[in-house]
Amino acid sequence: MKRQAILFLIDTQGANCVGCYTGNNSLRTPNLDRFAAAGARFNRAYTCSPVCGPARSAIFTGLYPHSNGVFGNDMAPHLDIPTLGQRLSDAGIHAGYIGKWHLDGTDYFGDGRCPSGWDSRFWFDGRNYLESLPDDHARDVSRRFLGPEEIAEHGITAEFTHAHRIADRARDFIARNKDEDFLLVVSIDEPHGPCIAPEPFVGAFDDFLFPVPNADTPLEGKPRGQRDWAEYVQANVARSLVKKEGKTWFKNPRHFACNSFSDHEVGRVLSAIDAHTPDALVIYTSDHGDMFGSHGLLGKGPAMYEEITRIPWLVRWPGNTAAGAVSDALVSHIDIVPTMLDFFGLPIPPLLQGKSLLAPFQDAQAAANDVVFIEFNRFEVDHDGFGGFAPIRCVFDGRHKLAINLLDTDELYDLETDSFETRNLIDDPSCGEIRDRLHRRLLDWMNATRDPLRGPHWNRRAWGGIAASTWGGPTRPRPFDEAYYPRTLLYETGKEIERFVYEKR
Repeated sequence: MKRQAILFLIDTQGANCVGCYTGNNSLRTPNLDRFAAAGARFNRAYTCSPVCGPARSAIFTGLYPHSNGVFGNDMAPHLDIPTLGQRLSDAGIHAGYIGKWHLDGTDYFGDGRCPSGWDSRFWFDGRNYLESLPDDHARDVSRRFLGPEEIAEHGITAEFTHAHRIADRARDFIARNKDEDFLLVVSIDEPHGPCIAPEPFVGAFDDFLFPVPNADTPLEGKPRGQRDWAEYVQANVARSLVKKEGKTWFKNPRHFACNSFSDHEVGRVLSAIDAHTPDALVIYTSDHGDMFGSHGLLGKGPAMYEEITRIPWLVRWPGNTAAGAVSDALVSHIDIVPTMLDFFGLPIPPLLQGKSLLAPFQDAQAAANDVVFIEFNRFEVDHDGFGGFAPIRCVFDGRHKLAINLLDTDELYDLETDSFETRNLIDDPSCGEIRDRLHRRLLDWMNATRDPLRGPHWNRRAWGGIAASTWGGPTRPRPFDEAYYPRTLLYETGKEIERFVYEKR
């Protein structure tokens, strides 16, 4: 039986922007809603980092950003780390990637060159898209936020957009390779700004309002960096928020039009899947969300709020995933590489930091992770927006979320009693046992994943923290991945390691 998988990766779409997650049909995501009805919806899925490049680095290496070297946008993973495409192609499985990559270490658009492991005949990143436009005027127009009048003035149709051209290539890939094993990644840049969408989408959201119930919650007791961020975007937030019927709403017609247009393009690819590879495993997710004025913040950045960390995760796998299934299992982008290796019958090396999710794909009641981890280091290396270096390590157990803001105030939230994360419980004595348990779990994870920023400063916190010596600790050699690296030699003996933790002598 053929093994075929398609992974959709959308840019800047929180779970709160998809109809099947919210029950809000006004979002106009009918293709995703039908997709969820035919497969499984995972309600508690999380990015590894709420910023594009680091999030993608975890998705395609199976290592957290602090382990793969992508601390911010415009950085590439370490040269010796194979991507999912390399692992599959080395095993004789055809791997195609179409759309935004953002992992070559250059700029937002990419360098236009297909990385090793992926089929270069279908590669089409942001630079390729710009170079496909007829002239400088078209390139300039492609970077503007256009309303209905400008769309009509410039004659913009779906064919002009990056999303449509990605979908065209994806449809072609599926038709051409329907008789072989393959993985295809469809990485649609939209609805990320500039949010260009043709009619009938661009004119359909002029009156659309997105609910923001925590827009006005004060940031007292929260990290100073969040207050600085809120001050920086204050004017834009004020222009975007609408008070109506005693509630606060976010208005951004261009973004939500493009959100719906992206759904349309996904639907075009789904129709090709239905026609040529109906039994394929299909996964849909996004790199991160947008704050949309929640807590007075816009965009994404150094915060661990649900709006930017909780992402859509839909799975359709005929004969395996029950139609209409809903799972509350905790899943993470870190699990994608091991899941794909497992799907294609390949071994999962100890180096990888996630786990296969094939079991919860097949049984919505099956457990996945007891916690998920999220991190932030900096927004990007090309500028110092969002406060520059802002190291955060976060652990979430499905109810309580602990965020250690290394250079700022730490946070603890109980999402069962405070789903909008308005009350920081970090200094609440009644939460001390929960806080300390999560803190220990976070420190253990940082140690196990060889976080280069780990050290006693993460232990000693203003609220007490976990006692730690100020110096010394074990040696943690690199876990095995023998298809790509020789085993580490222990410094003290020069012999191959046998385990991943050694006490220093």
